[in-house]
Amino acid sequence: QVQLVESGGGLVQPGGSLRLSCAASGSIFRINAMGWYRQAPGKQRELVAAITSGGSTSYADSVKGRFTISRDNAKNTVYLQMNSLKPEDTAVYYCNAVLPVRGSWGQGTQVTVSS
Repeated sequence: QVQLVESGGGLVQPGGSLRLSCAASGSIFRINAMGWYRQAPGKQRELVAAITSGGSTSYADSVKGRFTISRDNAKNTVYLQMNSLKPEDTAVYYCNAVLPVRGSWGQGTQVTVSS
């Protein structure tokens, strides 16, 4: 059973950057794909970025070219580098398994993009 804890969120100005971290209590090597999701108030959670154990990545169109997902299997950590942030990126960000099966949702980390 892998427990995930997100961190790194905060308040940033439009155009700013943040790096989110997802620390796992156990090995994520066996998880084929990990991802970052986000949920804005009144909105459904959406997958914004995913990465396989081999390092292949995919992104939602809304963040493509601005966000970069990475993983360090040795540290059992997944990262999300967010650049050129926009107000519409404001949301609670969560990490979770994408494949083979998604796990339970944690508390997430709040990202607020505002002047």
